[in-house]
Amino acid sequence: MRSHTLLISAAGAALFFASCGSGDTNKDKAATADSVVAVHLSPVALAAVTPSPEFPGAALNIASVKAEKVGQDSAKVSFEFGVKNYELKMQTADKGSKMCNNSDKGQHIHFILDNGPYKALYEPKNEVTLPNDGKEHYLVAFLSRSYHESIKTKGAAVVYHFKIDEKGALKKLDDPKAPMLFYSRPKGDYMGKDVANVLLDFYVWNCSLAPDGYKVKAEISNETIPAQQLTTTIDKWEPHFIQNLGLGKCKVSLSLIDKDGKAADGPMTTASREFNLAAGDVSATAPKADTVKK
Repeated sequence: MRSHTLLISAAGAALFFASCGSGDTNKDKAATADSVVAVHLSPVALAAVTPSPEFPGAALNIASVKAEKVGQDSAKVSFEFGVKNYELKMQTADKGSKMCNNSDKGQHIHFILDNGPYKALYEPKNEVTLPNDGKEHYLVAFLSRSYHESIKTKGAAVVYHFKIDEKGALKKLDDPKAPMLFYSRPKGDYMGKDVANVLLDFYVWNCSLAPDGYKVKAEISNETIPAQQLTTTIDKWEPHFIQNLGLGKCKVSLSLIDKDGKAADGPMTTASREFNLAAGDVSATAPKADTVKK
């Protein structure tokens, strides 16, 4: 069983609802009071994800980057990627047994610029428009299974550091050396059975996670049900399922910390994302994976 250090902020929450009587007698009021039922949500937990198919030799590289000035204050930046030993738009073999959100368009590339929400690329290219203000930008792109779990083997990702100058020209900057953390999942809206297993995944760069080294601190909360929250540190780079979070507007914040629990120095070490969990049929979900020790 995989284990991590977890620090739980709250054990669970209770939702209350009542069926109201139409009369105003004491008997009716008593019946109404007796009909109030407390529904207890299980504690928010992280669960290990079952092993996923490996892709030996899967590789991603940047084939070209071009910038074209657009108007007075911005530039269109075009990226083209090279993909080897990996098939985009194909469904990952175990997508049916994972029982989590899966893209019907298949395997893809996650394109994450400056730790913003990723864009899924089903073709190995993308365009973004950026201001020509000289600001430094950090791009990470990595290969993703159809259910959005990243390929974490060497060569399956690339980081590109650049800026757009005041003339709209692109300048490639030095490859970053500092440890970095890029947020990937959760993202967007989850409905029905997809709310049972919400993938938590991220990408680390220039460092390894270990009990005596760098770790990722994760703060997970349901803003609709404030008592449903979890704070944990993760000391092994692997995906997890968030379970029992409840329905509503939720949030995950990730931060890279050093062996002493202090915030890591450098760019791209923190990120937060809001997402939504909506009601639906969750009865067909698979049995829970081994729950990480609390």
